[in-house]
Amino acid sequence: MQSQHVVIYQNNAATAQVLAAGLAQHYNCVHLALDGCDLSASIARHRASALVLDLEKSGPGEVHRLHQEFPDLYIIGTHRLADDKLWAEAITLGAADICEPRNPDVLRSLEKGLAKYAA
Repeated sequence: MQSQHVVIYQNNAATAQVLAAGLAQHYNCVHLALDGCDLSASIARHRASALVLDLEKSGPGEVHRLHQEFPDLYIIGTHRLADDKLWAEAITLGAADICEPRNPDVLRSLEKGLAKYAA
């Protein structure tokens, strides 16, 4: 089990709960941010290594703001219908990866990215 803290911020509460339950099987420190106002405080409070951020709700501008505030944070953007333009914009602004908000996709991205932090 990994010791990195992961914060999840999703538009849909059911999606957030499913992601949290799935990730909790691999990471013992999974936290849900309740709203945009709580997001930065939750990342700081839990000393998060990674953030799973709903791009449909937050948008690439939020990626940029969070990347500036937390430069070492591994940001995974989630979007149900991400296209190449959104992917490129989010990556340019500081996201490490973009995927659908499904446990296998998010877990694969976390394992890949957080392994770099552990090394």
